[in-house]
Amino acid sequence: MASLASQSMHFGLVALLTYFKFLLLIQCVQSVSLSIITDKEALISFKSQLSLLTPSPLSSWNQDSSPCNWTGVVCNIFGRRVTGLDLSGLRLEGTLSPHIGNLSFLRSLQLQNNQLRGPLPLQITNLFRLRVVNMSANKLEGGIPMNITNLVELEILDLMRNQISGTIPEELSRLKNLKVLNLARNLLWGEISPSIANISLLNDLNLGTNNLTGTVPSDISRLKNLKILDLTINNLIGSVPSSIYNMSSLVYLGLASNRLWGRLPSDVGDKLPNLLDFNFCINQFTGTIPGSLHNLTNIQIIRMAHNFLEGTVPPGLGNLPFLEMYNIGFNRIVSSGDDGLAFLTSLTNSTRLSFLAIDGNLLEGVIPESIGSLSKELSKLYMGGNRIFGKIPKSIGRLRSLTLLNLSYNAVSGEIPVEIGQLEEQQFLGLAGNQISGSIPNSIGNLEKLNQIDLSGNELEGEIPSTFGKFHRLLSMDLSNNRLNGSIPKEILSLGSLSTILNLSNNFLDGRLHQEVQRLENVVTIDLSNNRLSGDIPSSFKNCKSLEKLLMANNMLSGPIPSTLGEVKGLEVLDLSSNQLSGSIPSDLQDLQALRSLNLTFNNLQGLIPTGGVFRNFSSVHLEGNVNLCLHLVCPENAQSRGRLVKIYISVAIAATIAFILLIAMLIIVRKNKGKIIPASELSIKKLQMISYEELRQATGNFNQENLVGSGSFGSVYKGYLREGISIAVKVFDIKKNWILEELPCRVWSFKKCEAPKSCEIVDIML
Repeated sequence: MASLASQSMHFGLVALLTYFKFLLLIQCVQSVSLSIITDKEALISFKSQLSLLTPSPLSSWNQDSSPCNWTGVVCNIFGRRVTGLDLSGLRLEGTLSPHIGNLSFLRSLQLQNNQLRGPLPLQITNLFRLRVVNMSANKLEGGIPMNITNLVELEILDLMRNQISGTIPEELSRLKNLKVLNLARNLLWGEISPSIANISLLNDLNLGTNNLTGTVPSDISRLKNLKILDLTINNLIGSVPSSIYNMSSLVYLGLASNRLWGRLPSDVGDKLPNLLDFNFCINQFTGTIPGSLHNLTNIQIIRMAHNFLEGTVPPGLGNLPFLEMYNIGFNRIVSSGDDGLAFLTSLTNSTRLSFLAIDGNLLEGVIPESIGSLSKELSKLYMGGNRIFGKIPKSIGRLRSLTLLNLSYNAVSGEIPVEIGQLEEQQFLGLAGNQISGSIPNSIGNLEKLNQIDLSGNELEGEIPSTFGKFHRLLSMDLSNNRLNGSIPKEILSLGSLSTILNLSNNFLDGRLHQEVQRLENVVTIDLSNNRLSGDIPSSFKNCKSLEKLLMANNMLSGPIPSTLGEVKGLEVLDLSSNQLSGSIPSDLQDLQALRSLNLTFNNLQGLIPTGGVFRNFSSVHLEGNVNLCLHLVCPENAQSRGRLVKIYISVAIAATIAFILLIAMLIIVRKNKGKIIPASELSIKKLQMISYEELRQATGNFNQENLVGSGSFGSVYKGYLREGISIAVKVFDIKKNWILEELPCRVWSFKKCEAPKSCEIVDIML
């Protein structure tokens, strides 16, 4: 019986335990169910504040399914909770919902490469299990939350390329597990706190492209695990702490685009043996190029452009097989003799080199034939602004990957090698400001990917190749200041891709302009001045809707100014001076609201001058040298009446000027001699000189009222200074009675400063 009772009690206990386990299981299931519901509601709320594309990248997010099956959502295996959210690159727009703070088991939040805007919700700091936060490349704004220290397990904080503002909170230094801190490309300001060195596990610190000020904290050198230090493009000042150069763990050191100074240590390469990327561009560093950098056999990037470095290029460039970029441009690096560029030959061992810049220095020498043996991956070659002489080697045609070649502003001579036409990837060709002669090879037309060509300032001759018509991607063409002749090919005037400038000025181009100019719909500036172009100005210029500057001075253009120029609404500068244009000034020009400078001087224009628009500003319009232009409303009906009016004008001018000179002369003589009068025979009259209107305008401060001496019935008198030691008085006649604008002789008297009256000279200047 006792045994039976004992067994009965045992089964009862087992049943009771089973019941409790069942209840506990139900509670757990209910708890899990409630938890997943909470996460679902948080995610639905998150989605509700987004503007989604059609079809929506979050179309799987619906109430009828588990969040664990939704796009970008990761759940744990046992607890059925959301632990990861990765929606990177889905082009999401909108703001971040504060309900995201309800995803209490979230460990990874990756929302980079979207269009999210607004501030970071404070509720994010409730997610104490977070290890990864990446919201880079969005439009987030506001400051970094102070209570971010709640994220005690955080290892990666990446907010790069947003609009985050304010200072960097010192509280970040409490995130002891942080390994990556990337706040680059934001609007942060203030100084870098030395406390940042307390994040002892940090191996990536990127604060570049902000508005940070102050100095580089020496405490950063305490970060023994740091591999990446990027402080580029800020407003940091002072010298770099020497301890920074002892951070042997560094792989990347970037301090470019600040206001840092001091000598670069010669042993920097020895103390930073793991360095792969050294970027010190655009500062005020002095000294020489550290030769120890050329001992870092694994280094990939060396950038020291735009500093004050001196000396020569140190040896050792042949030791860098993995070098991809070498930029020492715009310093004071020197070399001399024919072999001054021999160091380029050493770079033939750098088979990965894609960027080479030695421009803006004091390098002399001939370009070695070995230049064609540089890396097959070389895409950009900057050598301009030096003292390079000799010919361009034919071997340069072997650099088939070149997209940019700049040899401008050297002393390069000889002809352009035909082999340049083999650089079919070329996008920029700059040979300006040299002594290159001969004709432009037709083979350049093979560079169909060109978007900019500058051959200006050389001694090129012959015709412009019609093969230039192949440049269907060309944005800018400058062939000015050469000796090119022949007509402008129709093919060039048909390059609709031109959007910045077409400059063919200062050559010997002749012939008529073709109507094909209408295809230059996108070009901003056309400069054809100082050539021998003839014929009419094409009316098709009206189709150049983007044109802002049209310069065609000093040619032999004839016929009328086309009224269709009034349809080019963005035109700001129009210079048609020194041609043979005839007819009247089109009244349509006064409707150009953007026009701020109009030069029509020395043509054969006639008739009324418009009075509206730019013509209201006397200083912006230049019409001298057009003897038949009329002011205001009335022009003489025939030559006889014009002649009478001219005679009247001359008589009035002569009478007024004679009276004025006598008056001024008497005043000066009386003032200098206290009443003693010097006979006119003692005054020497100089030979008449030609003085331009522009000189008079500048001398009188654009006829400023402050220089007004007085007014009379015939006009006003202004004082001014023509040149050092010479003062002038200018009589401006009243033209309100419809005077004709002619090249009439008027006179200006200048009085040279002197000590004694007898040494004063009255100079008669003919205008």
